Amino acid sequence: MRREYGERGALLETDLAPDWTTQFARWFAEATAFGLPEPNAMIVATAGRDARPSARTVLLKGYDERGLVFFTNYGSRKGRELTANPYVSLLFPWHPLARQVVVTGTAARVGREETVAYFRTRPHGSQLGAWASDQSTVVASREELTARYEELAARYPEGEKVPAPPQWGGFRVVPDAIEFWQGRENRLHDRLRYVRESPAAAWRVERLCP
Repeated sequence: MRREYGERGALLETDLAPDWTTQFARWFAEATAFGLPEPNAMIVATAGRDARPSARTVLLKGYDERGLVFFTNYGSRKGRELTANPYVSLLFPWHPLARQVVVTGTAARVGREETVAYFRTRPHGSQLGAWASDQSTVVASREELTARYEELAARYPEGEKVPAPPQWGGFRVVPDAIEFWQGRENRLHDRLRYVRESPAAAWRVERLCP
């Protein structure tokens, strides 16, 4: 179970955009054009105060020079862990392109207005689901979860405005490092990383051994 990389070419310093957001936009557009399913799917790794890691797949919902944003129930495992320990890592596994993007940084809750604005764009069923599910808690059965949803659907029928749950909202991951990984032949992969020592510092690029 081994694949040789290299058909996508190299990632050299001269190829890299001057800032990570432009480089990420370029690769994200290429992943989308390639037809990858859900190219915005990313693995979010967190750890609580006990330092035990956990990971799950979450959808990226926006990014700019301030960071990368996703939404969740604040009472979920990742929500609780990020509240206790804001250090986080994101991984975009674009395997068919022999590419990865790895982000490390700290997470902070987005403003309530931003959360509500995004919540309004969600499908009606997803809005109800955010209320029905106490994410990461134990539920007795699928039937109990369905009953909660149906009760909410009766209260807020299609077309009715659903309020954003107070326990639900966004996190913005403020990066301190963003690595762009391109698979190369003989496992001599290209790894170029934008890094900075503080939010006020300038970004610099460094090459890592594969």
